[in-house]
Amino acid sequence: MAVRRVRARGRVALVAAAAFGCLSLFALPACAAQPRYAFAVVSSAIGSQVDAPAAQRLLAAIGLDAHLSFVVYDGNLKGAGEPCSDTLYDRRLQWLQTSVIPLVLLPGQHDWADCTTPAAGRYDAVERLDFLRQTLFSDATSLGRPTLALTRESEVARFHAFRENVRWETGETVFVGLDIVGGNNHYSDAGGRNGEFDDRAIASAFWLEHAAEYAKRREAKALVVLFEADPDFSRYEEHADRFAWLRFARHRKRDGYLEFKRSLVNAARIFRGPVVVIHRSAHSLPGGFAIDQPLYNDKGTRVDNLTRIAIAPRDASMQWVQFDVAFGRPAPFRVSVRSATTATPNAASNDSWQAPAPTPNASGPLIGPLPGIQNVPPAPSLPSPAPAMPASEPPLLPEDPGSGAASATAPSLPMKMPAQRPTGGEPATQEGPGSMQGGGS
Repeated sequence: MAVRRVRARGRVALVAAAAFGCLSLFALPACAAQPRYAFAVVSSAIGSQVDAPAAQRLLAAIGLDAHLSFVVYDGNLKGAGEPCSDTLYDRRLQWLQTSVIPLVLLPGQHDWADCTTPAAGRYDAVERLDFLRQTLFSDATSLGRPTLALTRESEVARFHAFRENVRWETGETVFVGLDIVGGNNHYSDAGGRNGEFDDRAIASAFWLEHAAEYAKRREAKALVVLFEADPDFSRYEEHADRFAWLRFARHRKRDGYLEFKRSLVNAARIFRGPVVVIHRSAHSLPGGFAIDQPLYNDKGTRVDNLTRIAIAPRDASMQWVQFDVAFGRPAPFRVSVRSATTATPNAASNDSWQAPAPTPNASGPLIGPLPGIQNVPPAPSLPSPAPAMPASEPPLLPEDPGSGAASATAPSLPMKMPAQRPTGGEPATQEGPGSMQGGGS
């Protein structure tokens, strides 16, 4: 009788292992050890000093989730109309240091490239970038307390100046942050050598492809690339077209992101695992983010292991995009928009999450369908944020879930990362309510 019970338990364990992608009972310990973590991405949280109190609440709310490993501030530490003064950067640095989890800062367009405008004080953009490298990007660790160890490109002698380009690892995932900014990547149409742009383009390409090679050697489960700019990925196909000279677009403004997009294609070729590209969207998005696979190689074939996630929360000063990652489940990446007015501690760690069924009157178009990605309708509108408090008061925290107040979070979007093409057999299927599956090219 005892032997039968042992065998029955073994069969149940084997079925459970298969459900999580394990091939045999002997793989159960490996299944239990699959990496799991979460991180947040924030961008353009402060457009003016008026946004400072809300931004304080934002960092405090993010710090409530004990499951978050780190937060990435994805560019634009200041607004376009704020002066690029030393004192302003110092104030914003002090604000970032209040983060109770490691915070990785990446530069944005307004942080240095737009400093030449009258509203920003007519500074020299290159001088401001050098200043940021000596202050905000001077340490080998992240901001916040505790800190996260970073590898900066400045450790390579040839690229000693480029301290803002970073790499780090979490949960068998390699992350790389790059200085790719809006405004056509600070490309100048003036005659002569475009020195700042050319040097930074070479450094970015090297650091990205180096990170892909590093991820390959480490047998990482994914490579995540973060930067601030919103490259026009649709233009890449024109330049990849051998007969583009036949089009009447030869006088079109030069694409300042062309070299970078080529480097992304190369990185996806070097590292054949999932490559996730995260950046700020220049346009509003109904659900706060959008997911697609926008790049093609020079032969016109879609780069099927590269997925782009453009983020655009409705209220950047009060919302962030959260990524919950668990490589032991079929859809390892889940994406959701969280709000400082509705966030509750550990709310995103619930394994019983179910994707809602699509509704016919959902605002905005559904994302996809795309191969290997589960999609749900855009998130419903979040409640209006609380009125801003005076800067002299301490930052407000989200309501205590034990107080009886109703809490809500935007529905997350589970994403199955594109895998390598199978060598044989039937392709894997996607499961889950509200999911859509499309064929690849």
